[in-house]
Amino acid sequence: MSDSKSQNAMWGGRFASGPDAIMEAINASIGFDKRLARQDIEGSRAHAAMLAATGIITDSDANAIRKGLLTILSEIEAGKFNYSTTLEDIHMNIEARLKELIGEPAGRLHTARSRNDQVATDFKLWVRDQFDAAIGGLDALIGALLDQAEAGADMVMPGFTHLQVAQPVTWGHHMMAYVEMLGRDLGRMRDARVRMNECPLGAAALAGTSFPIDRDMTAAALGFDRPAANSLDAVADRDFALEFLSAASITATHLSRLAEELVIWSSAQFRFVTLSDRFSTGSSIMPQKKNPDAAELIRAKVGRINGALVALLTVMKGLPLAYSKDMQEDKEQVFDAADSLMLALAAMTGMIADMAPNPKALETAAASGFSTATDLADWLVRQLNLPFREAHHITGALVKLAEDKGCDLPDLALKDMQNEHPAINMQVYDVLGVYNSTQSRVSYGGTAPVQVRAQIARWREVLK
Repeated sequence: MSDSKSQNAMWGGRFASGPDAIMEAINASIGFDKRLARQDIEGSRAHAAMLAATGIITDSDANAIRKGLLTILSEIEAGKFNYSTTLEDIHMNIEARLKELIGEPAGRLHTARSRNDQVATDFKLWVRDQFDAAIGGLDALIGALLDQAEAGADMVMPGFTHLQVAQPVTWGHHMMAYVEMLGRDLGRMRDARVRMNECPLGAAALAGTSFPIDRDMTAAALGFDRPAANSLDAVADRDFALEFLSAASITATHLSRLAEELVIWSSAQFRFVTLSDRFSTGSSIMPQKKNPDAAELIRAKVGRINGALVALLTVMKGLPLAYSKDMQEDKEQVFDAADSLMLALAAMTGMIADMAPNPKALETAAASGFSTATDLADWLVRQLNLPFREAHHITGALVKLAEDKGCDLPDLALKDMQNEHPAINMQVYDVLGVYNSTQSRVSYGGTAPVQVRAQIARWREVLK
Protein backbone atom coordinates (compact mmCIF):
# COMPACT_ATOMS: atom_id res chain seq x y z
CA MET A 1 0.00 0.00 0.00
CA SER A 2 1.36 3.42 -0.92
CA ASP A 3 1.94 6.10 1.71
CA SER A 4 -0.96 8.19 0.35
CA LYS A 5 -3.36 5.24 0.46
CA SER A 6 -2.13 4.39 3.93
CA GLN A 7 -2.84 7.95 5.06
CA ASN A 8 -6.32 7.95 3.53
CA ALA A 9 -7.15 4.69 5.28
CA MET A 10 -5.95 6.22 8.55
CA TRP A 11 -8.19 9.27 8.17
CA GLY A 12 -11.21 7.08 7.41
CA GLY A 13 -13.93 7.16 4.77
CA ARG A 14 -15.43 10.50 5.61
CA PHE A 15 -12.03 12.17 5.46
CA ALA A 16 -10.70 10.21 2.48
CA SER A 17 -9.08 13.35 1.05
CA GLY A 18 -6.72 13.48 4.04
CA PRO A 19 -5.71 16.05 6.67
CA ASP A 20 -7.14 19.07 4.79
CA ALA A 21 -10.64 17.65 5.09
CA ILE A 22 -10.16 16.98 8.79
CA MET A 23 -8.88 20.50 9.38
CA GLU A 24 -11.83 21.99 7.54
CA ALA A 25 -14.26 19.87 9.54
CA ILE A 26 -12.77 20.70 12.95
CA ASN A 27 -12.21 24.37 12.12
CA ALA A 28 -15.59 25.22 10.60
CA SER A 29 -18.36 26.50 12.84
CA ILE A 30 -20.90 27.51 10.18
CA GLY A 31 -22.93 24.39 10.93
CA PHE A 32 -24.05 25.92 14.21
CA ASP A 33 -23.04 29.59 14.32
CA LYS A 34 -25.35 30.44 11.42
CA ARG A 35 -27.87 30.95 14.21
CA LEU A 36 -26.00 34.21 14.85
CA ALA A 37 -26.76 35.57 11.37
CA ARG A 38 -29.26 38.21 12.44
CA GLN A 39 -27.02 39.41 15.27
CA ASP A 40 -24.00 39.46 12.95
CA ILE A 41 -25.81 41.64 10.45
CA GLU A 42 -27.14 43.88 13.21
CA GLY A 43 -23.60 44.38 14.57
CA SER A 44 -22.16 45.00 11.11
CA ARG A 45 -24.79 47.63 10.31
CA ALA A 46 -24.01 49.48 13.54
CA HIS A 47 -20.27 49.22 12.85
CA ALA A 48 -20.59 50.53 9.30
CA ALA A 49 -22.76 53.46 10.42
CA MET A 50 -20.14 54.36 13.05
CA LEU A 51 -17.28 54.11 10.52
CA ALA A 52 -19.11 56.57 8.28
CA ALA A 53 -20.00 58.92 11.17
CA THR A 54 -16.34 59.10 12.23
CA GLY A 55 -15.11 59.60 8.65
CA ILE A 56 -13.27 56.27 8.50
CA ILE A 57 -15.30 55.18 5.46
CA THR A 58 -17.44 57.24 3.09
CA ASP A 59 -21.18 57.61 3.40
CA SER A 60 -21.63 56.00 -0.02
CA ASP A 61 -19.67 52.91 1.04
CA ALA A 62 -21.62 52.73 4.29
CA ASN A 63 -24.91 53.01 2.38
CA ALA A 64 -23.87 50.22 -0.02
CA ILE A 65 -22.88 48.05 2.95
CA ARG A 66 -26.20 48.73 4.68
CA LYS A 67 -28.25 47.83 1.59
CA GLY A 68 -26.16 44.72 0.95
CA LEU A 69 -26.55 43.52 4.52
CA LEU A 70 -30.33 43.99 4.37
CA THR A 71 -30.40 41.96 1.15
CA ILE A 72 -28.43 39.17 2.84
CA LEU A 73 -30.78 39.24 5.84
CA SER A 74 -33.78 38.85 3.54
CA GLU A 75 -32.07 35.94 1.78
CA ILE A 76 -31.38 34.23 5.11
CA GLU A 77 -34.93 34.76 6.36
CA ALA A 78 -36.30 33.37 3.09
CA GLY A 79 -34.03 30.31 3.32
CA LYS A 80 -32.22 31.24 0.12
CA PHE A 81 -28.75 31.89 1.54
CA ASN A 82 -26.05 29.37 0.60
CA TYR A 83 -23.77 28.58 3.55
CA SER A 84 -20.25 27.32 2.82
CA THR A 85 -18.11 25.30 5.22
CA THR A 86 -14.97 26.45 3.37
CA LEU A 87 -15.72 29.97 4.65
CA GLU A 88 -15.57 28.64 8.24
CA ASP A 89 -18.15 30.74 10.04
CA ILE A 90 -21.16 32.99 9.72
CA HIS A 91 -19.01 36.14 9.66
CA MET A 92 -16.98 35.09 6.62
CA ASN A 93 -20.06 33.69 4.87
CA ILE A 94 -21.85 37.01 5.18
CA GLU A 95 -18.79 39.03 4.20
CA ALA A 96 -18.21 36.88 1.10
CA ARG A 97 -21.83 37.28 0.01
CA LEU A 98 -21.63 41.03 0.68
CA LYS A 99 -18.65 41.23 -1.69
CA GLU A 100 -20.64 39.40 -4.37
CA LEU A 101 -23.45 41.91 -3.97
CA ILE A 102 -21.65 45.26 -3.66
CA GLY A 103 -18.05 44.61 -4.66
CA GLU A 104 -15.12 46.62 -3.29
CA PRO A 105 -16.98 48.54 -0.50
CA ALA A 106 -17.58 45.20 1.25
CA GLY A 107 -13.86 45.03 2.04
CA ARG A 108 -14.12 48.23 4.10
CA LEU A 109 -16.66 46.80 6.56
CA HIS A 110 -14.01 44.99 8.59
CA THR A 111 -12.00 48.15 9.20
CA ALA A 112 -11.25 48.68 12.92
CA ARG A 113 -12.64 45.37 14.06
CA SER A 114 -11.66 41.69 14.28
CA ARG A 115 -13.58 38.47 14.20
CA ASN A 116 -12.74 38.30 17.92
CA ASP A 117 -14.78 41.33 18.94
CA GLN A 118 -17.30 40.57 16.19
CA VAL A 119 -18.14 37.10 17.48
CA ALA A 120 -18.17 38.28 21.10
CA THR A 121 -20.68 40.96 20.12
CA ASP A 122 -22.84 38.60 18.08
CA PHE A 123 -22.89 36.01 20.84
CA LYS A 124 -23.73 38.59 23.49
CA LEU A 125 -26.62 39.88 21.40
CA TRP A 126 -27.91 36.33 20.96
CA VAL A 127 -27.60 35.44 24.64
CA ARG A 128 -29.25 38.73 25.59
CA ASP A 129 -32.22 37.70 23.44
CA GLN A 130 -32.35 34.38 25.30
CA PHE A 131 -32.42 36.17 28.64
CA ASP A 132 -35.37 38.20 27.38
CA ALA A 133 -37.13 35.06 26.14
CA ALA A 134 -36.52 33.23 29.41
CA ILE A 135 -37.78 36.20 31.42
CA GLY A 136 -40.96 36.19 29.32
CA GLY A 137 -41.33 32.43 29.76
CA LEU A 138 -40.91 32.68 33.52
CA ASP A 139 -43.45 35.50 33.69
CA ALA A 140 -45.99 33.31 31.90
CA LEU A 141 -45.36 30.26 34.10
CA ILE A 142 -45.54 32.28 37.30
CA GLY A 143 -48.84 33.72 36.06
CA ALA A 144 -50.24 30.21 35.51
CA LEU A 145 -49.14 29.16 39.02
CA LEU A 146 -50.75 32.26 40.52
CA ASP A 147 -54.03 31.37 38.82
CA GLN A 148 -53.85 27.86 40.29
CA ALA A 149 -52.98 29.26 43.73
CA GLU A 150 -55.88 31.70 43.65
CA ALA A 151 -58.38 29.03 42.60
CA GLY A 152 -57.19 26.70 45.39
CA ALA A 153 -56.31 29.09 48.20
CA ASP A 154 -58.67 27.23 50.60
CA MET A 155 -58.20 23.73 49.21
CA VAL A 156 -56.38 21.43 51.63
CA MET A 157 -53.73 18.91 50.65
CA PRO A 158 -50.97 17.04 52.45
CA GLY A 159 -47.66 18.72 52.98
CA PHE A 160 -44.77 16.27 52.82
CA THR A 161 -41.33 15.78 54.27
CA HIS A 162 -39.36 12.73 53.12
CA LEU A 163 -42.41 12.17 50.84
CA GLN A 164 -44.30 11.22 54.01
CA VAL A 165 -47.42 13.13 55.05
CA ALA A 166 -46.29 15.80 57.51
CA GLN A 167 -48.88 18.56 58.01
CA PRO A 168 -51.88 19.82 56.08
CA VAL A 169 -51.23 22.74 53.74
CA THR A 170 -53.32 24.49 51.15
CA TRP A 171 -53.08 23.90 47.42
CA GLY A 172 -52.53 27.62 46.98
CA HIS A 173 -49.60 27.54 49.39
CA HIS A 174 -47.96 24.69 47.49
CA MET A 175 -48.37 26.51 44.18
CA MET A 176 -46.90 29.65 45.73
CA ALA A 177 -43.77 27.73 46.77
CA TYR A 178 -42.96 27.32 43.08
CA VAL A 179 -43.80 30.96 42.43
CA GLU A 180 -41.11 31.89 44.95
CA MET A 181 -38.57 29.52 43.36
CA LEU A 182 -39.26 30.74 39.84
CA GLY A 183 -39.31 34.32 41.10
CA ARG A 184 -35.70 33.90 42.19
CA ASP A 185 -34.94 32.47 38.75
CA LEU A 186 -36.54 35.55 37.24
CA GLY A 187 -34.31 37.72 39.43
CA ARG A 188 -31.20 35.83 38.40
CA MET A 189 -32.05 36.22 34.72
CA ARG A 190 -32.69 39.94 35.10
CA ASP A 191 -29.55 40.53 37.16
CA ALA A 192 -27.34 38.66 34.71
CA ARG A 193 -28.85 40.53 31.76
CA VAL A 194 -27.93 43.86 33.34
CA ARG A 195 -24.41 42.66 34.12
CA MET A 196 -23.74 41.38 30.60
CA ASN A 197 -24.96 44.48 28.79
CA GLU A 198 -21.56 45.90 27.82
CA CYS A 199 -20.51 46.03 24.18
CA PRO A 200 -17.32 44.24 23.02
CA LEU A 201 -17.37 45.82 19.55
CA GLY A 202 -14.29 47.99 18.97
CA ALA A 203 -12.00 45.86 21.13
CA ALA A 204 -10.71 44.48 17.81
CA ALA A 205 -8.43 41.43 18.07
CA LEU A 206 -7.43 42.11 21.68
CA ALA A 207 -5.76 45.54 22.00
CA GLY A 208 -8.27 48.00 20.58
CA THR A 209 -7.59 49.94 17.37
CA SER A 210 -5.71 53.01 16.19
CA PHE A 211 -8.72 54.20 14.15
CA PRO A 212 -10.76 57.04 15.72
CA ILE A 213 -13.83 54.87 16.35
CA ASP A 214 -16.80 55.83 18.53
CA ARG A 215 -17.54 52.82 20.73
CA ASP A 216 -20.28 54.63 22.60
CA MET A 217 -22.13 55.05 19.31
CA THR A 218 -22.04 51.36 18.42
CA ALA A 219 -22.89 50.35 21.98
CA ALA A 220 -25.96 52.59 21.97
CA ALA A 221 -27.02 51.46 18.50
CA LEU A 222 -27.00 47.83 19.66
CA GLY A 223 -28.85 48.50 22.91
CA PHE A 224 -25.88 48.07 25.23
CA ASP A 225 -25.51 50.25 28.31
CA ARG A 226 -21.83 51.02 27.64
CA PRO A 227 -18.75 49.70 25.82
CA ALA A 228 -16.73 47.00 27.58
CA ALA A 229 -13.92 48.78 29.43
CA ASN A 230 -10.99 46.46 28.69
CA SER A 231 -10.26 45.18 25.20
CA LEU A 232 -8.58 41.97 26.43
CA ASP A 233 -11.52 41.10 28.64
CA ALA A 234 -14.03 42.12 25.96
CA VAL A 235 -12.92 39.42 23.52
CA ALA A 236 -12.08 36.79 26.16
CA ASP A 237 -15.21 37.14 28.32
CA ARG A 238 -17.80 34.37 28.23
CA ASP A 239 -19.15 35.04 31.70
CA PHE A 240 -22.44 36.12 30.13
CA ALA A 241 -22.90 32.66 28.58
CA LEU A 242 -21.88 30.94 31.81
CA GLU A 243 -24.31 33.06 33.81
CA PHE A 244 -27.09 32.24 31.37
CA LEU A 245 -26.33 28.54 31.67
CA SER A 246 -26.08 28.78 35.45
CA ALA A 247 -29.44 30.56 35.74
CA ALA A 248 -30.91 28.14 33.20
CA SER A 249 -29.63 25.14 35.20
CA ILE A 250 -31.20 26.37 38.43
CA THR A 251 -34.44 27.15 36.62
CA ALA A 252 -34.43 23.72 34.99
CA THR A 253 -33.87 22.14 38.41
CA HIS A 254 -36.98 23.89 39.71
CA LEU A 255 -38.95 22.81 36.66
CA SER A 256 -37.73 19.25 37.19
CA ARG A 257 -38.90 19.24 40.81
CA LEU A 258 -42.32 20.48 39.76
CA ALA A 259 -42.40 17.94 36.93
CA GLU A 260 -41.60 15.16 39.41
CA GLU A 261 -44.56 16.21 41.55
CA LEU A 262 -46.85 16.22 38.53
CA VAL A 263 -45.71 12.69 37.67
CA ILE A 264 -46.45 11.53 41.23
CA TRP A 265 -49.68 13.49 41.63
CA SER A 266 -51.17 12.26 38.35
CA SER A 267 -50.51 8.60 39.17
CA ALA A 268 -53.34 6.17 39.96
CA GLN A 269 -51.96 5.82 43.48
CA PHE A 270 -52.26 9.55 44.24
CA ARG A 271 -54.91 10.96 41.87
CA PHE A 272 -54.19 14.46 43.17
CA VAL A 273 -54.43 16.02 39.72
CA THR A 274 -55.59 15.29 36.21
CA LEU A 275 -53.29 16.48 33.43
CA SER A 276 -54.87 17.46 30.15
CA ASP A 277 -54.69 15.21 27.10
CA ARG A 278 -52.65 17.91 25.38
CA PHE A 279 -49.66 17.09 27.59
CA SER A 280 -50.13 13.34 28.01
CA THR A 281 -49.73 10.27 25.82
CA GLY A 282 -51.13 6.77 25.71
CA SER A 283 -49.49 3.37 25.71
CA SER A 284 -48.96 1.31 22.57
CA ILE A 285 -50.34 -1.84 24.27
CA MET A 286 -52.12 -0.72 27.47
CA PRO A 287 -55.28 1.20 26.55
CA GLN A 288 -55.92 2.39 30.10
CA LYS A 289 -52.64 4.30 30.35
CA LYS A 290 -52.34 8.08 30.33
CA ASN A 291 -48.68 8.93 30.66
CA PRO A 292 -47.34 12.34 31.85
CA ASP A 293 -44.72 12.35 29.09
CA ALA A 294 -44.36 16.14 28.91
CA ALA A 295 -43.54 16.28 32.63
CA GLU A 296 -41.07 13.41 32.30
CA LEU A 297 -39.30 15.08 29.38
CA ILE A 298 -39.07 18.36 31.31
CA ARG A 299 -37.56 16.38 34.18
CA ALA A 300 -34.92 15.06 31.77
CA LYS A 301 -34.06 18.44 30.22
CA VAL A 302 -32.13 19.47 33.31
CA GLY A 303 -29.49 16.87 32.40
CA ARG A 304 -28.83 18.55 29.06
CA ILE A 305 -28.80 22.02 30.55
CA ASN A 306 -26.52 21.08 33.46
CA GLY A 307 -24.27 19.32 30.98
CA ALA A 308 -24.01 22.47 28.89
CA LEU A 309 -22.91 24.47 31.94
CA VAL A 310 -20.25 21.92 32.90
CA ALA A 311 -19.02 21.72 29.30
CA LEU A 312 -18.54 25.47 28.93
CA LEU A 313 -16.95 25.81 32.38
CA THR A 314 -14.51 23.12 31.32
CA VAL A 315 -13.73 24.84 28.01
CA MET A 316 -13.01 28.16 29.73
CA LYS A 317 -11.16 26.98 32.82
CA GLY A 318 -7.61 26.92 31.43
CA LEU A 319 -7.60 29.59 28.74
CA PRO A 320 -4.98 32.36 28.87
CA LEU A 321 -5.98 35.84 27.68
CA ALA A 322 -7.19 36.74 25.22
CA TYR A 323 -8.83 34.63 22.49
CA SER A 324 -8.18 30.95 21.80
CA LYS A 325 -9.87 28.76 19.23
CA ASP A 326 -11.22 26.67 22.11
CA MET A 327 -13.82 29.40 22.46
CA GLN A 328 -15.44 28.28 19.22
CA GLU A 329 -16.83 25.50 21.42
CA ASP A 330 -18.80 28.03 23.47
CA LYS A 331 -21.96 28.14 21.37
CA GLU A 332 -23.48 24.74 20.68
CA GLN A 333 -24.04 24.02 24.36
CA VAL A 334 -25.66 27.41 24.89
CA PHE A 335 -27.86 27.01 21.82
CA ASP A 336 -29.03 23.60 22.98
CA ALA A 337 -29.59 24.71 26.56
CA ALA A 338 -31.60 27.76 25.48
CA ASP A 339 -33.77 25.63 23.21
CA SER A 340 -34.31 23.07 25.98
CA LEU A 341 -35.14 25.71 28.59
CA MET A 342 -37.66 27.55 26.44
CA LEU A 343 -39.37 24.31 25.44
CA ALA A 344 -39.54 23.19 29.08
CA LEU A 345 -40.95 26.55 30.22
CA ALA A 346 -43.61 26.55 27.51
CA ALA A 347 -44.63 22.94 28.20
CA MET A 348 -44.77 23.47 31.96
CA THR A 349 -46.84 26.63 31.55
CA GLY A 350 -49.33 24.69 29.43
CA MET A 351 -49.51 21.82 31.90
CA ILE A 352 -50.04 24.08 34.90
CA ALA A 353 -52.69 26.14 33.11
CA ASP A 354 -54.62 22.99 32.11
CA MET A 355 -54.08 21.02 35.33
CA ALA A 356 -57.20 20.08 37.33
CA PRO A 357 -56.68 19.32 41.04
CA ASN A 358 -58.88 16.69 42.71
CA PRO A 359 -60.11 18.31 45.96
CA LYS A 360 -61.56 15.11 47.43
CA ALA A 361 -58.38 13.07 46.97
CA LEU A 362 -56.28 15.95 48.26
CA GLU A 363 -58.41 16.35 51.39
CA THR A 364 -58.44 12.62 52.10
CA ALA A 365 -54.68 12.46 51.81
CA ALA A 366 -54.28 15.62 53.93
CA ALA A 367 -56.15 13.94 56.79
CA SER A 368 -54.09 10.75 56.65
CA GLY A 369 -50.91 9.89 58.48
CA PHE A 370 -51.86 11.80 61.67
CA SER A 371 -51.12 15.05 59.84
CA THR A 372 -52.54 17.23 62.64
CA ALA A 373 -50.25 15.80 65.32
CA THR A 374 -48.19 18.99 65.40
CA ASP A 375 -51.40 21.01 65.85
CA LEU A 376 -52.21 18.84 68.87
CA ALA A 377 -48.75 19.37 70.36
CA ASP A 378 -48.99 23.11 69.78
CA TRP A 379 -52.42 23.17 71.46
CA LEU A 380 -51.04 21.41 74.51
CA VAL A 381 -48.31 24.03 74.78
CA ARG A 382 -50.60 26.95 74.10
CA GLN A 383 -53.65 25.92 76.20
CA LEU A 384 -52.13 23.80 78.98
CA ASN A 385 -48.81 25.63 79.22
CA LEU A 386 -46.86 22.39 78.88
CA PRO A 387 -43.22 22.39 77.79
CA PHE A 388 -43.03 21.48 74.13
CA ARG A 389 -41.01 18.32 74.77
CA GLU A 390 -43.70 17.04 77.18
CA ALA A 391 -46.41 17.98 74.68
CA HIS A 392 -44.47 16.16 71.97
CA HIS A 393 -44.31 13.02 74.16
CA ILE A 394 -48.05 13.11 74.94
CA THR A 395 -48.91 13.61 71.29
CA GLY A 396 -46.68 10.70 70.31
CA ALA A 397 -48.51 8.48 72.80
CA LEU A 398 -51.89 9.56 71.39
CA VAL A 399 -50.69 8.87 67.84
CA LYS A 400 -49.66 5.37 68.95
CA LEU A 401 -53.08 4.87 70.58
CA ALA A 402 -54.90 6.00 67.41
CA GLU A 403 -52.69 3.72 65.37
CA ASP A 404 -53.54 0.76 67.61
CA LYS A 405 -57.27 1.58 67.35
CA GLY A 406 -57.07 1.98 63.57
CA CYS A 407 -58.40 5.54 63.64
CA ASP A 408 -57.10 9.09 63.22
CA LEU A 409 -56.49 11.63 66.00
CA PRO A 410 -59.84 13.45 65.64
CA ASP A 411 -61.61 10.08 66.12
CA LEU A 412 -60.12 9.41 69.57
CA ALA A 413 -62.53 9.73 72.46
CA LEU A 414 -61.90 12.57 74.90
CA LYS A 415 -61.45 10.13 77.81
CA ASP A 416 -58.72 8.34 75.82
CA MET A 417 -56.88 11.64 75.47
CA GLN A 418 -57.43 12.49 79.14
CA ASN A 419 -55.79 9.22 80.09
CA GLU A 420 -52.57 10.76 78.70
CA HIS A 421 -53.23 14.17 80.32
CA PRO A 422 -56.32 14.93 82.44
CA ALA A 423 -56.42 18.63 81.51
CA ILE A 424 -57.20 17.94 77.84
CA ASN A 425 -60.73 19.19 77.05
CA MET A 426 -63.21 19.35 74.18
CA GLN A 427 -61.50 22.41 72.68
CA VAL A 428 -58.76 20.13 71.42
CA TYR A 429 -61.03 18.94 68.61
CA ASP A 430 -61.06 22.48 67.17
CA VAL A 431 -57.45 22.06 66.05
CA LEU A 432 -57.53 18.49 64.84
CA GLY A 433 -59.37 18.99 61.54
CA VAL A 434 -57.27 19.68 58.44
CA TYR A 435 -59.17 22.87 57.60
CA ASN A 436 -58.73 24.20 61.12
CA SER A 437 -55.05 23.33 60.90
CA THR A 438 -54.45 25.28 57.71
CA GLN A 439 -56.60 28.21 58.84
CA SER A 440 -54.51 28.52 62.00
CA ARG A 441 -51.13 28.87 60.22
CA VAL A 442 -51.36 32.65 59.94
CA SER A 443 -47.68 33.49 60.48
CA TYR A 444 -46.08 35.42 57.61
CA GLY A 445 -45.39 32.99 54.79
CA GLY A 446 -47.68 30.36 56.34
CA THR A 447 -50.25 28.16 54.65
CA ALA A 448 -53.37 29.94 55.92
CA PRO A 449 -55.58 31.08 53.02
CA VAL A 450 -55.37 34.69 54.21
CA GLN A 451 -51.58 34.54 53.92
CA VAL A 452 -51.73 32.76 50.55
CA ARG A 453 -54.02 35.44 49.13
CA ALA A 454 -51.74 38.18 50.43
CA GLN A 455 -48.76 36.59 48.68
CA ILE A 456 -50.73 36.18 45.46
CA ALA A 457 -51.63 39.88 45.54
CA ARG A 458 -48.00 40.81 46.17
CA TRP A 459 -46.81 38.75 43.20
CA ARG A 460 -49.48 40.17 40.93
CA GLU A 461 -48.05 43.59 41.70
CA VAL A 462 -44.48 42.40 41.18
CA LEU A 463 -45.32 41.04 37.74
CA LYS A 464 -46.91 44.29 36.67
